[in-house]
Amino acid sequence: MSIERFHTGPRMSQAVVHGDTVYLAGQVGEPGASVTAQTTKCLEQVDALLAECGSKKENILQAVIWLADMSDFAEMNAVWDAWVPQGHTPARACGEAKLATPDYKVEFIITAAK
Repeated sequence: MSIERFHTGPRMSQAVVHGDTVYLAGQVGEPGASVTAQTTKCLEQVDALLAECGSKKENILQAVIWLADMSDFAEMNAVWDAWVPQGHTPARACGEAKLATPDYKVEFIITAAK
């Protein structure tokens, strides 16, 4: 079975396809932007990467979401709920974590079927 990598750099690839499964690297938004803006940007990037890999948001199997502060949960969910296709909601976890820099407020890690 082959492995295909997309947007590969010295540290990581933005997406890896193994068989019929698509794994996305953690997606972040513009540093310093609001939670709403960062979430919107993350989900735009998820859409674009999935399309490039031959998938779509209806095929997301799992979403892992990290928030720098759980007090932003409702703000992030307002964007997520408008974006996620009803009837195709993935398994999901959301927790609080110290992200790469204090300017990042949310990060999405996605696994999808092709």
